[in-house]
Amino acid sequence: MQTIKLKTPVSILSSASVAGVKEGLGPLKNFYDKVLEDAEWGEKTWEKTESKMQTFAVTKALEKANLKPEDMNYIFAGDLLNQCIASSFGLRNLEIPFFGLYGACSTMAESTSLASITVSSGYADYAVAVTSSHFCTAERQYRQPLEYGGQRPPSAQWTVTGSGAMVLGTGKSPYITHITTGKIVDMGINDANNMGAAMAPAAIDTLTAHFKDTGRTPDFYDLIVTGDLGKIGREIVIEKMLEKGYDMRKNYNDCGCMVFDLEKQDMHAGGSGCGCIAITLCGFIMEKIKSGELKNVLFAGTGALLSPTSTLQGETIPGIAHAVAISREVD
Repeated sequence: MQTIKLKTPVSILSSASVAGVKEGLGPLKNFYDKVLEDAEWGEKTWEKTESKMQTFAVTKALEKANLKPEDMNYIFAGDLLNQCIASSFGLRNLEIPFFGLYGACSTMAESTSLASITVSSGYADYAVAVTSSHFCTAERQYRQPLEYGGQRPPSAQWTVTGSGAMVLGTGKSPYITHITTGKIVDMGINDANNMGAAMAPAAIDTLTAHFKDTGRTPDFYDLIVTGDLGKIGREIVIEKMLEKGYDMRKNYNDCGCMVFDLEKQDMHAGGSGCGCIAITLCGFIMEKIKSGELKNVLFAGTGALLSPTSTLQGETIPGIAHAVAISREVD
């Protein structure tokens, strides 16, 4: 069993998101709390900008929940940068007991999972889950200097600039009810410009485990969303899940396909990054749950567990996916 049903359902008390310029031109633009005017947002480095986004997202989420940093028992945070510096530098002044996490682009699902377990088990009254990514910081770390101007192949994805945060507690809807923790899956993909194909097998493995463990079918959910496989990974998931007997064609999407208008914005295979699922979940999806348009949602964060060093050494790209079930009502 990879899935647990939380003994005490955990409430999502509030959420907040901040998005970059290109994200603010996409179809979900009206669901962000803040859209940046430029890539720097008044800071001297892009890394400082990313830290500032995390500070904003957490502070805004706390404000919406009418809570203060000192009310939080723990904060679970992560990003794509070496040693998770966007999180540690961005959150240091809040003085909340801190867990720094790395699950690549799956980190929002990982942070939400661990925060939910902590609250449900009674070891915390309140906890925060937050992640971020920034196109410029990710390009600088994983690929090449932006000034180089290298060509991006069609399978490449655009790292989302954004941060999303959720405050978790107990007592009101919507609720986090189930958590499916993923296994590391490596199918031998070694193309760092084809993350969708590298991560899709992990998403398939985790989604299959979730349905088997819970006895649910895809039809139980109004929306099943992964993040962030982009167009290529999304197509792989649909095809392979159908072969396993799970038809997700009607209610499945990927955050990498939702953040940008792929017809009008040249993002190649779609969006990626820790911020991709974070801003989609903490903005669009939470608003749709609150309005009643979505009653049951399964979100599965997907991550490629590579590093610049592993890529240069010719290693393959392991993938991971963690799934979290959210419902407006509980049994």
